[in-house]
Amino acid sequence: MRKTKKVLVTATNYSVLCPEAKQLLESSGCNVIENRLGRPFTFEELKQIVTDIDGVVAGVDTWNEAVFKLAPKLKVIARFGVGVDNIDLDKASEFGIKVCNVPGGNANAVAELTIGLILSVIRNIPGLHQSARQGFWDRFVGMELAGKTIGFLGFGNIARLVAKKLQGFDVEIIAYDKYPNLEKAEALHASFVTCEEVLQKSDVVSMHLPSVPETYHMMSREQFALMKKTAYFINTARGALVDEHALYDALQSGEIAGAAIDVFETEPVTADNPLFQLDNLITTPHTAAETYETYRKVGLITAQSILDVLAGKKAENILV
Repeated sequence: MRKTKKVLVTATNYSVLCPEAKQLLESSGCNVIENRLGRPFTFEELKQIVTDIDGVVAGVDTWNEAVFKLAPKLKVIARFGVGVDNIDLDKASEFGIKVCNVPGGNANAVAELTIGLILSVIRNIPGLHQSARQGFWDRFVGMELAGKTIGFLGFGNIARLVAKKLQGFDVEIIAYDKYPNLEKAEALHASFVTCEEVLQKSDVVSMHLPSVPETYHMMSREQFALMKKTAYFINTARGALVDEHALYDALQSGEIAGAAIDVFETEPVTADNPLFQLDNLITTPHTAAETYETYRKVGLITAQSILDVLAGKKAENILV
């Protein structure tokens, strides 16, 4: 491979968290250009750097026709994760750009944070933490998981890992999935029901669907109205699945007891988001996949995918 190959990495902290992946690219003759901003690139910022890029290890920046027109040498985008809703696959194909991802690469990390968010919101752990640090001795009467029903919207890799980790909590598991895998559900003692039944029967509803046009704002006012007033909503999937105005209203009015979310409709989120005014919401900044183990695994897979495509080979997990 020619030394002139340039690989842009828009995922952050690459040198620190993916040193082996960076070494793999550099030892194969690539010049690695890293994101030093600590956040996704804007279109205006990408305009300045994509003109001579051969490959991209992409975070959650937007990759669409406008960007592709400015990147005539771009041959491959390796998504640093599984979700590709930030990449226009049809336009990438038109421009002859290969797109690949890493399905399952961050599944365990996301599943573990999902468990953490569930426990945190039903016991108000963040609020009590802040209270205690300020010298107060507040009380919060929370909910135990034992004996409760946990409902999953989507029952793919991540949801099944969450269900597996919940086995020791003595919960009932129900799920909705457009393409139900009955064998894997049975192994996890999970029952498939309709989407409406998940919302109506669950004490905790956990979102694990992909972000596609048909799932846009799948959780709106009508769906939140179906949930129990004592129920909690968890989202570690994608922000576009949820109408944030409807979520705000459901939380503010007491239509549901609380929510814990890792994702937002617009990211990075800004401090003036109305959801931050609510005490019954806890949140993290799209950090579910942020573990050393995930970075190493996903880093190496995406680096190899870049090298394979640039060398004219077939890479793993090619989408287009």
